[in-house]
Amino acid sequence: MGFGAEYTRVQGFSNADAGAVCLKGTTLEARPGNPTHRVYEASGGMLNAIGLQNPGASHVVEAILPRLDFSETRYIANIAGATLEQYAEVTRVFDDSDIDAIEINISCPNVRAGGQQFGNDPEMSARVVAACRAVTDKPLITKLSPNQTDIAECARRCIDAGTSAFSVINTLAGMAIDIETWRPQLGNNQGGLSGPAIKPVALLKVHQVYQVAHPHGVPIIGQGGVASAADAVEFLLAGASAVGVGTALFYDPLICPKINAGLMEYLARHDLKRVTELTGRLVLHGDS
Repeated sequence: MGFGAEYTRVQGFSNADAGAVCLKGTTLEARPGNPTHRVYEASGGMLNAIGLQNPGASHVVEAILPRLDFSETRYIANIAGATLEQYAEVTRVFDDSDIDAIEINISCPNVRAGGQQFGNDPEMSARVVAACRAVTDKPLITKLSPNQTDIAECARRCIDAGTSAFSVINTLAGMAIDIETWRPQLGNNQGGLSGPAIKPVALLKVHQVYQVAHPHGVPIIGQGGVASAADAVEFLLAGASAVGVGTALFYDPLICPKINAGLMEYLARHDLKRVTELTGRLVLHGDS
């Protein structure tokens, strides 16, 4: 979705078709991003290694947010940093803005830990959330990585640290290789896999996080391969309260109203009034 305005050039598109728009990942200082190629179409999805190209948090707040129509929908900032201090500072910048919520991308490397990703260590993840919570009262949505040993434990730590919600999941680490040149297809050598290929993994992770988050009343945005109303229903049943759409927008910018219409039809067919009646209703084999 870029910074909320890119898709508005498409005839028939409206940000109002989504409950919220999550803006492009933003860091404290501007970043040029990774070398090309940055995107590669893989089997059942897409690999990307953009490298957080962005103009910096202050520019987003001062020059981009004023151009958005906040009467259309909610807008969520996505933030990243290489140190706890950077996460806290970029959160502080967005705290002094009209942004509705802040999504924390904890899949970034901690420079002081030798490049280890924050999101792969529950303790480090919790410290990022705590650092952000200390400087804002806005809703904090922690975006959890599937590339870790125990996503439920990470969620538990983040709840204790003050997260308001989760988005589950971030991309899976992957690679594609050009067999003629013997080199990776992406300029960064590896990237994040998104799209339908990761949906089974995403559903399981949502279900696992829901077991921890639900008793605390912490909602989940389920995402990873959503391309239809049926996909959305699966995520809701697994425990999501809302559903995110990403890769599908690349080939169908008008997919959100189609998913909305499909959800309305599904609810009517099952004599339900709202999608929240589906959240966490998954019945496991062996359950009574």
